[in-house]
Amino acid sequence: MYLHAGCQIALSPDTKHFAVDWLGVEVTRATLGIIGMGSIGYKVAQRATAFHMRILYHNRNRRRREEEEAVGAHYCAKMEDLLRQSDFVMLVVNLTPETHKLIGKKELGLMKPTATLINISRGAVIDQDALVEALQNKVIRAAALDVTYPEPLPRDHPLLNLSNVIITPHIGTATVQAICMMAEEAITNMLAVLNHQPIPSEVFPK
Repeated sequence: MYLHAGCQIALSPDTKHFAVDWLGVEVTRATLGIIGMGSIGYKVAQRATAFHMRILYHNRNRRRREEEEAVGAHYCAKMEDLLRQSDFVMLVVNLTPETHKLIGKKELGLMKPTATLINISRGAVIDQDALVEALQNKVIRAAALDVTYPEPLPRDHPLLNLSNVIITPHIGTATVQAICMMAEEAITNMLAVLNHQPIPSEVFPK
């Protein structure tokens, strides 16, 4: 939030000085709660260790002990426990009937009033009406969304007018290198099928 607002202040023709008491939220040693500790969630945890973050995670299946120890992650069998403790909650789950509106009014109410919700999975994982209400009423501090439902949001959607939310246009993998890697992986999979070989990265392994 501060980065976005800070850019506006730095560029505004009305800016004559920068306020010395304009403070953001510290990431170092904060608690990060990751909901969905698959391959992407685990890579997030690896990067968070550089900031000495306390890492909690909730997942259908618990990671191996050595994987947890490698990133200092602590497993929360109940998502509610993760929500109550985390300064930042990141959603990294697939969209399924079970995860549709996984985060709603009840879950948002369990979070710290100083917490930030981050969604890099799919927009429908969050009940967006409940999120608008939570942000308006300061139930949580802020939200950062790379995904919404639908995409893009209608231009009159209330999320677009809130100062404590950042929305980006689903660009989490939008780099030349990432797109090339995904294309190469898809081609490798197709060639494997055509050659009657095992698929290297099958989505639903048999």
